[in-house]
Amino acid sequence: MMTQHSIPPSTKGMWHGSHALEERTLVRWLEALEAWDEAQTSRNVSESLRRKRAKHVRRFALFARVDPWHVTTEDVTGWVASLESLAPSTSTSLRGSLRSFYRWGVAAQRATVDPTEHLGHAALRKPVPEAWAPPLVAFERYLWARGVATTTVAAYGELMRTFARAHAHVDPFAVTVDDLFEWMAGKQWARETRRGRKSALRTFYGWAVDTGRMNEDPTARMPKVKAGDPVARPATDAEYAQALERADERWRLALRLAAELGLRRAEVARVHTTDLRDDDRGSAWLTVHGKGGKVRRVPMPRSLATAVRGAGPGYVFPGRIVEKQAHARSEGHLSARYVGKEIAAILPPGVTMHALRHRFATRAYNVNRDVFTVQRLLGHASPATTQRYVQVADDRMRELVEAVNA
Repeated sequence: MMTQHSIPPSTKGMWHGSHALEERTLVRWLEALEAWDEAQTSRNVSESLRRKRAKHVRRFALFARVDPWHVTTEDVTGWVASLESLAPSTSTSLRGSLRSFYRWGVAAQRATVDPTEHLGHAALRKPVPEAWAPPLVAFERYLWARGVATTTVAAYGELMRTFARAHAHVDPFAVTVDDLFEWMAGKQWARETRRGRKSALRTFYGWAVDTGRMNEDPTARMPKVKAGDPVARPATDAEYAQALERADERWRLALRLAAELGLRRAEVARVHTTDLRDDDRGSAWLTVHGKGGKVRRVPMPRSLATAVRGAGPGYVFPGRIVEKQAHARSEGHLSARYVGKEIAAILPPGVTMHALRHRFATRAYNVNRDVFTVQRLLGHASPATTQRYVQVADDRMRELVEAVNA
């Protein structure tokens, strides 16, 4: 690490307008960014992303002009306001980099508080246009009244808020099919992502027509988006073993829940020790809280059940600890997005947490090719969905071909 008054000229030259910072403050920022870069490198963050994030945080440092660990929420709020003239994608990227920096600072015990935390992801984005806000609230209440799962309400609400920000100057009920085509045509989305966006739009405008807010549904003319090709991409045994070796005790447990039980990232995040029960024969079963509010029971290996119980009591992956009336308590559980992000950083590049679920499905199916049991274990509504998760073993295919030609 660098010490005060030991700033390499080449490094100092990277700070455009560095004269705005006192040398002591500049050294503090350089030290902090160097340590942050090392932490990101250990998590296999790409060099290009690390450089971009560092550039963004340097920009904030020149705005705040105080030591990195003396930054206040007011400093961050003022900086966010100064970004309003930028393109939405640029300002979002800048804010995301600063959020990442201070999350690391708190985790590394360099900062006592996160000055970006009070804003949250939603507040760091541009506000929802005034004309869109009341309809979106009414839409979410409609979804709640229908008994739609909490996760779906949150997902549809967030997708529609994103759409609203992109159409700030358009009345929500004057949107045309051409507006929809223009918005979706400019996005390089994966097929399933595009299906999800279209589903949210169709639900919103279907509600608008049903409640008399519009006479015609603009999404009715949108073409069907086909489901993705049924190609399973399971993590290999070597990739899983490598991740287990790299992970600490907490994330090793998350890896095992995904790979040994086939849980989704949201299901892993919600595991609670009270969900684990033994039956009359002493076998452990886990109640899994799945998509759409559906609940299922899956048998759990004894060693995994012991690890889950040892991580409690309470949520196995608790949220932040807060002080209330002199008693520490956990504020819920970690978000699915955070769990997935952390596991992806531990897995080899290009391998996601969902690939561990594919691994479980493939291994389970190849035991006796019982697709219906695998379907129940994964919590799928249809065996056709399960089929997309399974990669048939090469030796099984060869065995079948040789039997046919015997």
